[in-house]
Amino acid sequence: MTAIEKEKIRYLRGEGLGYKVIASRLELTVDAVKSFCKRNGLNGVAAESADNTCRQCGVTLERKPGSGQKKFCSGKCRNTWWNRHAFLRDPKSEDQRVCGCCGRVFYSQIKGRIYCGHPCYIKARYGEVKCHDAGTV
Repeated sequence: MTAIEKEKIRYLRGEGLGYKVIASRLELTVDAVKSFCKRNGLNGVAAESADNTCRQCGVTLERKPGSGQKKFCSGKCRNTWWNRHAFLRDPKSEDQRVCGCCGRVFYSQIKGRIYCGHPCYIKARYGEVKCHDAGTV
C-alpha cells in the first residue's frame, strides 16, 4: 500500500465512509483497508449523519428537505477544495494531462483538452498573455 493510498484511507475514513466503500474507491481489498484502519486507530462505526458545514470555509449550510446532501456553500468553495484535494479524485473519472503552453500537470474529463486554462490557450494561440510559468512572457 502506497503512502498516497494510506492518506486517502485516513481522509475517507474521517469523512465517515465504511471499509467497503473505501476499498471499492481505491481498488483495494476490504481486508487491507480494515486492517490498516485498525492498526492506525481509524476503526469504529461509519458516520450516519452528514456534517452541516461547507467543507472549504466552514459556513453552516441550509438544506431543504429532499434536496440531497450539500457539501459546499458555492461553486468557488467546491473548486478550491477539489484543487487542494486533487489526490482524492477518482482516477477513472479524470485523465492527467500536461498543458501545451506552460507544462503544468492538470486533470480534465474533457477529451482533447490541451491547455490548463484560458490564459494558456490565448498565449499559445496569440502570444499575448502570460502563462502560469514564471519565466514565460
